[in-house]
Amino acid sequence: MKVTMATGNKNTDSFLPLAGLARDGWSNDKEATSTCLCGTVQLAFPTESHSVLNRFICHCADCRKISSSMFCSAFMVNTTDVRFIRGKETLRSFSHHQTTVSGNTMSNHFCITCGVLMYRVSSGFPAALLLRLGPVDDFRLAETKLKPEMEVFTGTRVAWLPPVEGAAQFDRI
Repeated sequence: MKVTMATGNKNTDSFLPLAGLARDGWSNDKEATSTCLCGTVQLAFPTESHSVLNRFICHCADCRKISSSMFCSAFMVNTTDVRFIRGKETLRSFSHHQTTVSGNTMSNHFCITCGVLMYRVSSGFPAALLLRLGPVDDFRLAETKLKPEMEVFTGTRVAWLPPVEGAAQFDRI
């Protein structure tokens, strides 16, 4: 089976590979989309540096478990700066505080159809969304505007994963 690109290629400003069932993801100088695997949920978020509050990789136990991986990559934006294009009503949330180091309640918002975690909200920062980098449609943004600027909980980073070059390293936050 041959996988083709939805639009663009890796040598252009945008790189939107076929990475889900929806084929309408986009990005421009000010905004980009994030879409779940099945395409039911899509949102637009700001990409300008003054609108992206934080870009990070987290190695904490909670992020490992919720992401089904050894770390998570995420970025923070103000809730008021995010627009839902479709599917907000199909998101389901699961909230907990038992495994967060801060003790803050984390509300995790998933697509009910495909299960993709689109974002988290911390009770410690209720006006911000912690968007996941994985569902961002333009893969180039992970290497440019959304490239992690710091890694947190590095004390529990797996030994086979080196630090991100140029990213600040913190054992905690």
